[in-house]
Amino acid sequence: MLKRPALILCSVLLIQGCAAAVVAGTAGAVTSANDRRTLGSQIDDNNIEIKGTLALKRIPALANHANISLVSVNGHVLMVGQVSTIEMKQQAHSTLQGVQGIKQIYNQLRIGSNIGITTQTNDSWLTTKVKTKLIADDHIDGSNIKVVTENSEVFLMGLVNHTEAERAVDIARNVHGVLKVVKAFEIL
Repeated sequence: MLKRPALILCSVLLIQGCAAAVVAGTAGAVTSANDRRTLGSQIDDNNIEIKGTLALKRIPALANHANISLVSVNGHVLMVGQVSTIEMKQQAHSTLQGVQGIKQIYNQLRIGSNIGITTQTNDSWLTTKVKTKLIADDHIDGSNIKVVTENSEVFLMGLVNHTEAERAVDIARNVHGVLKVVKAFEIL
């Protein structure tokens, strides 16, 4: 018989696999009934991510020499990855400012070389561990928190109240392997 943490981990991995299948089948349009955002906001966030990524790819220096990922939650956009120079970081930021629907940009780009596959794999594992602990916690609804990991730094996003935000940060900080936790929440 599976213990609760093992059951939760299996559930998270299964859900992630299903979500990946849904994403592959619907060009990225995945929504959640538990999400505090309206359906319209979820669709807007998907469009922001697509438009923002396309805008960044139109800039040759960013398209060819940077590793940038975007995540949008309720118009609050997290930009993570690596760029070669501070100028590229600023250029990416100013490019996103021109994308309609963005309310706030969390520019968490780092100056340096692109991370390798081993680091990316470790980041995926850290995301799974953090998300599992958030879902298992009895004091918050972990399904309302988006977890993004880049180079062992964990970024937390979502529409939460102050207590949920602090609890989520505390949980993420105590996951082995997490180097830093950055809040990108919209406080209700």
